[in-house]
Amino acid sequence: MPSGPQPLRNLSRRPNGTANAGQLVGDYRNPILTPEAAAIVKQKGELAIAGKGFANSQDQCRPIAPPFTFAMQLGFEMLPTNDGNISIIYDQNASVRHIRMNAAHPAKLVPSSMGDSVGHWEGDTLVIDTVGVKTDAFTSVDRFGTPQSDAMHVVERYRLVDGLLAKAAQEAYEKREGTVGGGRRVAGYTTDTGPKGLQLEVTMEDPKVFTAPLTALVTYRRVTTEWQEQVCADNPVEHYKDEWLGLPKADHPDF
Repeated sequence: MPSGPQPLRNLSRRPNGTANAGQLVGDYRNPILTPEAAAIVKQKGELAIAGKGFANSQDQCRPIAPPFTFAMQLGFEMLPTNDGNISIIYDQNASVRHIRMNAAHPAKLVPSSMGDSVGHWEGDTLVIDTVGVKTDAFTSVDRFGTPQSDAMHVVERYRLVDGLLAKAAQEAYEKREGTVGGGRRVAGYTTDTGPKGLQLEVTMEDPKVFTAPLTALVTYRRVTTEWQEQVCADNPVEHYKDEWLGLPKADHPDF
């Protein structure tokens, strides 16, 4: 955001000043973090510096829940359903979210891997409210391993923006931080700035992690690349030694 608390940045930088995506060292000194969360971010940064890295839900082929969704899901399709609700399909780990429109969270909420999401329209802005994300050892807020508790509350506000504005926002971010992966863009973007872009304003509240609500902007543009089939569990990738821990296995059948 233009002012106020800011998300974590990577302390590891390349010679040109952009973030070193191959070494994720979150700024544990950011005042938005509680002391407990800062200690975890610092410990994971030390692992990255040592070349050991640390696992997250994306590289372990687990569901990528909000708000980590917005750090790792580089492409998505938002589709209306026949019952008036919305499904969001992401391009990583075959993750799907179901948004129940004009509904309320259940009184007795059972935590789930993607949480419970309800939505409504405020004029031309789609508002999605998510609670009840089930956390585990791999759940995090961002790529720096900022922890997330069961108290996390995420509010997303999506609106269409001018194509030129979206292009400018993307280029400003890449100039400051570089591209994801530190190399070429992972997707091709249309050169036509006529189509609208999509801007997400996401607010995260988790008193066990943040000292205050944290709001960030994420800008999306239309891509020209085709939707690809990705089967994460069948194609694990190791960025560092012993990264892939394998999928969870049940000791006995559930039914």
